[in-house]
Amino acid sequence: MVDFDEPPSNSTTRVSLLQMPQPEDGLGPECLVLLYGGTSIGKKYDLVGDEILIGRDATNHVVVEVDSVSRRHVVLELEGDHRVIADLQSTNGTYVNDIPVERQTLRSGDLLRVGDVIFKYLSGGNIEAAYHEEIYRMTIRDGLTSVFNVRYLNEFLEREFARSRRYGRHLCVLMLDIDHFKRINDDHGHLAGDHILRELASLMNRRVRREELLARYGGEEFVLVLPETTAEGAAAYAETLREMVDQYPFSFEETQLHVTVSIGVGNFDPNMARPSDLLGSADEKLYEAKRSGRNKVCT
Repeated sequence: MVDFDEPPSNSTTRVSLLQMPQPEDGLGPECLVLLYGGTSIGKKYDLVGDEILIGRDATNHVVVEVDSVSRRHVVLELEGDHRVIADLQSTNGTYVNDIPVERQTLRSGDLLRVGDVIFKYLSGGNIEAAYHEEIYRMTIRDGLTSVFNVRYLNEFLEREFARSRRYGRHLCVLMLDIDHFKRINDDHGHLAGDHILRELASLMNRRVRREELLARYGGEEFVLVLPETTAEGAAAYAETLREMVDQYPFSFEETQLHVTVSIGVGNFDPNMARPSDLLGSADEKLYEAKRSGRNKVCT
């Protein structure tokens, strides 16, 4: 059984601001919120001044000590009443909403990726409310993929499990794992691996209905909870997902990557004592799919 907690990051990240003039209320008209890639997840950094430098060197305003970040990676410039992001010929590029950019005007809510680190840019009159809303979102969402996290998965599955036990409702769980994910990281780097995780999560989210839940379970594993779904329906759903991933044209920096997944299907049984039993049944079938050749569904 896979542990519920996500593995800790292998990199040590420090994000800090040099001494800069701060507004009296400490909020500022705009800020960056650290979503992923460091130990200060959720920390807010006010943006004050015409030019904010981000990079690995200690002379930057925002210092990010990660190997994938260049010494002077990117600058945020003030142009009139807009903030513009400009890449400084960095080694690994700068991304806004997962699209590589050289120079682009930012809008509140944009996701900025610098190396392995992801920030969210917030601006406007309601920045304090937006920040607190983002903090709440981070308690239930995975910072890298934006799908639900393990904590929210456990709460959701607990409710659905109790409902199925009480009313005799159908309930199934799909546990999905990317095949040979370590090979992707080894051959193309961790930035490619992160990109595949985000794109896969986005692809699967298109199939998820309102009453269902998709969560990142840890590493390269995802869980999909399917209330009111029979074992046969869940197996068909899983096969649709498997084929969709197998045929999707994944790419990273103009390199085509063929990605496949293995899926295990768990079906609610009244004899199960707790939600972890349902997850365990899906986990067992996932490893059966792995052992039998990968790119398969086992139920």
